[in-house]
Amino acid sequence: MSANVTGKTATNPVPLLDVGRGNRPLREEFLDAMAAVIDSGRFLHGPEVKQLEDSVAALSGARHAIGCASGSDALLLALMALDIRCGDEVIVPSFTFFATASAVWRLGAKPVFVDIDPETYNLDPLAVSRAITPATKAIIPVHLFGQSADMDPLLAMARHTGVAVIEDAAQAIGASYKGQGVGSLGAIGCFSFYPTKNLGGFGDGGLLTTNDDRLAERLRLFAAHGMNPRYYHQVVGINSRLDTIQAAILNVKLRHLEAWTAAREANAARYFQLFSRAGLSDQLGLPSAAVPGRHVWNQFTVRVPGGQRDAVRTQLAQRGIGSEIYYPVPLHLQQCFAPLGGQMGDLPHTERAAAEVLSLPIYPELTVDEQHRVVEALTDVLQVRRKAAA
Repeated sequence: MSANVTGKTATNPVPLLDVGRGNRPLREEFLDAMAAVIDSGRFLHGPEVKQLEDSVAALSGARHAIGCASGSDALLLALMALDIRCGDEVIVPSFTFFATASAVWRLGAKPVFVDIDPETYNLDPLAVSRAITPATKAIIPVHLFGQSADMDPLLAMARHTGVAVIEDAAQAIGASYKGQGVGSLGAIGCFSFYPTKNLGGFGDGGLLTTNDDRLAERLRLFAAHGMNPRYYHQVVGINSRLDTIQAAILNVKLRHLEAWTAAREANAARYFQLFSRAGLSDQLGLPSAAVPGRHVWNQFTVRVPGGQRDAVRTQLAQRGIGSEIYYPVPLHLQQCFAPLGGQMGDLPHTERAAAEVLSLPIYPELTVDEQHRVVEALTDVLQVRRKAAA
């Protein structure tokens, strides 16, 4: 994913995301934080890592947090710590980033793809209940686009069947469900600090949360080659560390996360107002904040029905408006998962979403004028297309 996506021809384009705009005001703080790490020489396992772990644990409401190298590694480590192996099944959404399912596949387990709730784009609990078998060992709800999945029915099913719930909270740091922070609801929570996330580093980084003391120990063990004490290996783990420089950068940014989240919420509210005034409700599907809890708006994703989405995106780019499609190909239809036998028509809500969704700029530094230009451009494109079809 590009960290700075812009339109093609406008004089003053509105990028999908402007990482530099968010980072520039904090430049001196970043330099001071990095200088402290350079002077200490503790590029791994420095005190900044523990500070970040403690802060994110408190934010999510979890007892433990364990830094790792990426959000993808977080998912893999969670599955390893839960002893997921060949022959096991793990229920996952098909409408998500690849890492959610690839971590399952890498361990020889079977990702079982289920459909989504078309309003929230998150796992449909009824579809999950139908997919559970004696081989099911875990469920991975993804808190997609910054909104928590509907966790109560998923957690109830997990308790009834004895399976674990791993929260993929890569896009949802600071989000909540019924007053409880994501990452503290299931057995393990997985976070990403990729630069495009609401809390993004200067490269890859990830973190796991859990309320289970034993699982916390296993996660740390598996992230350190399964080594404890040094040079004595209890299990075959991986090398997945959050380096101190990244932690130092993230500690600086974490102090601003609440303000940035509030700005995203304000931008989302403004979009709803602007789209309502533009009278686009009959041509666009606006996102839903239907789940009780805090939506942190990692993405503002609309639907463009009628097979127009790709053409509309192209025409927005010609007007200088950045956008992105998350995600154009459902995982059950990806070539690498063809051995699982997924076919078009298996997951209709997922497949329709993949054909219609379009994410618009919503980053905290987005100006009111830029939001007006996004809505005006989209209104113009849709009106032109409607007249041409008449």
